[in-house]
Amino acid sequence: MSMKTTLLGAVTFSLLALAGCRSTQEALAIGEAAEANPGPCPRAFALYDASRYVELRGDGSEKFQNVGFTGEIVKVRSLCRYFSDRPILADLTLDIALGRGPAASEDAVTVNYFVAVTRKNVDVLEKAVYPITATFPAGADRIRLTDTIDEIRIPRANDTTSGENFEIVVGFELTPQQRAFNADGKRFRVSAGKR
Repeated sequence: MSMKTTLLGAVTFSLLALAGCRSTQEALAIGEAAEANPGPCPRAFALYDASRYVELRGDGSEKFQNVGFTGEIVKVRSLCRYFSDRPILADLTLDIALGRGPAASEDAVTVNYFVAVTRKNVDVLEKAVYPITATFPAGADRIRLTDTIDEIRIPRANDTTSGENFEIVVGFELTPQQRAFNADGKRFRVSAGKR
């Protein structure tokens, strides 16, 4: 008998023994946490027109020397869990890059971002605003921060309502001028103009 045949027999026996006792899901289940979501998690993303923050100072004209602080939502990640007819519980992690332009004299900035739960392509169910503060070390003009929201609760009508029916949308709180700047596809990054 070859080593390959012996190994194959041992694996087959183990699988049959496991199947004979209980299903793989039952064998791996450890309490409620092992239950599968009845559907996918809500999609989490940054709204394009609100994913960048550019502060123009001085006369407000769109010149690099007028740039105060800038920001960009670089990455959005979310995980969720839900069972039976209970609400969806999601967490959210954002990576945010902030910059200090030539018109910024301060060492710190606080910017606000929003997190909105929506019914997919319909309406906003809930919106909250969160501040994030960056303190730039001496000589630094860029900093990257990670912010986490531990629990977002999304109620569902019943146990057949999937997380696919909802979205978690994030973005910076912006002035109308900043929104128009972003909508036109314009951007300033602190690294612009540097070699």
